[in-house]
Amino acid sequence: MHEAVPRPFEEVPHALLHKRVRDIASGVEGELMAVVREDVCGTPVREHWVTLAYVRGPSGREISTAVANIRAV
Repeated sequence: MHEAVPRPFEEVPHALLHKRVRDIASGVEGELMAVVREDVCGTPVREHWVTLAYVRGPSGREISTAVANIRAV
């Protein structure tokens, strides 16, 4: 029997990629580095996909947040 290789994430296009944004949840401002759909469940039996935005702040550290929290600066 052949099992499919799980894809833990997939990239999603976004109009603000590589532009300055603010995460309204944390207040962090930085560059939107990626928007991805990720399976956060951790088991192949039950998938749970969420769409997350990754913002690189001034310290160089990236944070993840819900895409709905992203605003252009």
